[in-house]
Amino acid sequence: MATTVTAAYHFIWRHLYASIQAAQTPTSKLRFVTPDKESSMSTLWQEEEFKQICSRESLTEKAADIEKTIVVKEHERERYDFDPTMFNENRFWNRRPDGIVINKYHRTLYILEFKRSSDRNKDFLRVKEGEVNEQYRSIIEALRAAAPEWTFEQINFVAGRRGAVVENDFYNKLEKLNVQAGKRRMCNAYAKRMTQ
Repeated sequence: MATTVTAAYHFIWRHLYASIQAAQTPTSKLRFVTPDKESSMSTLWQEEEFKQICSRESLTEKAADIEKTIVVKEHERERYDFDPTMFNENRFWNRRPDGIVINKYHRTLYILEFKRSSDRNKDFLRVKEGEVNEQYRSIIEALRAAAPEWTFEQINFVAGRRGAVVENDFYNKLEKLNVQAGKRRMCNAYAKRMTQ
């Protein structure tokens, strides 16, 4: 069952990601770095394009203090106790954002994340946004410290398990990614896929 749910989750996300990419105008300066799969921070920082933002060493150094403030989960405790410094470094470099979009001309990098949430509560978007932002806080903060001349932003696409999507929030996020036309169609398709 879990494998089926995960496959469905990835199908929905890949479809939305491809729709956003396809909606780009010919003059768009955005580059969608991870169109087919998630990539770990470690894999991304092997590419020259990311090394030009900041060095791996600088990012590791900036992430160290931030990772120390993040709670260690119970199932990770043994590895943490063995070597806290190595644990924190590995945890940072093994993080896998759902998507990365870069505009090198404007020195902007977006981390995209797709999450499903229970939509029984009207406040589901705010609650899930907070959880997701905390999940990638170390990446955003470390990047900002290591490359202050760049702008780093996390964009979360949150949908309820019963298909609820906060339309204004969804449209605003699409506009940040230069999607002007077809937003309603994209939103409706996204919500429909969530219920299938």
